[in-house]
Amino acid sequence: MQHTEKIIDLKDVTVRFNKASENINNLKEYFVKLVKRELMFEEFLVLQNIDLEVKKGEAWGIVGTNGSGKSTLLKLICGIFKPYKGSVQVEGRVAPLIELEAGFDEDLTARENIFLNGAILGYNRKDMQKHFDEIVEFSGLGDFLDIPIKNYSSGMAARLGFSIATAVDPDILICDEVLAVGDYLFQKKCEKKMNELRDKGATLLYVSHAIESVKDVCDHALWLSEGKIVMKGSVDTVCDSYMEQRK
Repeated sequence: MQHTEKIIDLKDVTVRFNKASENINNLKEYFVKLVKRELMFEEFLVLQNIDLEVKKGEAWGIVGTNGSGKSTLLKLICGIFKPYKGSVQVEGRVAPLIELEAGFDEDLTARENIFLNGAILGYNRKDMQKHFDEIVEFSGLGDFLDIPIKNYSSGMAARLGFSIATAVDPDILICDEVLAVGDYLFQKKCEKKMNELRDKGATLLYVSHAIESVKDVCDHALWLSEGKIVMKGSVDTVCDSYMEQRK
């Protein structure tokens, strides 16, 4: 069924960072200049004039080279960053998979982190208990539940994070390259899970340098370069144009 309900709406969005215009060699020098108001910054526009409308149930792949603004766009939609200019409207519960460490306490075990991460996503202990076995089974980490997260590999952490985020049926799933650290079979398992969530009406934003994976999972794509939109539309058209330009 074709959805018409807008779930993400960005209008003329610009994100601005400040970067130091001079080299400061140590923390003491930084604070002295800060107190004296001698710090000089240059304006750096990470995203410029972004317009994006995403409807419920759509899957958007975000493509572009490193430094093009892909992760910043996802963090903007998650509410981590605020726009310098423009408006951002997001409806529904968001499950972000942006950084492997996000939502985890490395000194706690995986078992404890399941409930901690669930609480950060807005679910109570009873909700997470109901999904606990499903999370463990999907992650394949049953033998490692009582080991602190700090002893996990990046691939194991990605397995756990993805399993938690997708078990609770989010309205919007945001996935930023974290699956790249997992093994091939688990990546395919995740792609299947993302498609299942879409069939239930979830919306997906997916950043990956694996263009074939983007094509397998997404129906739309957005191509960013130096913080600006180069092209947006059907996933095949945008991805083919992006790959042709890189030859």
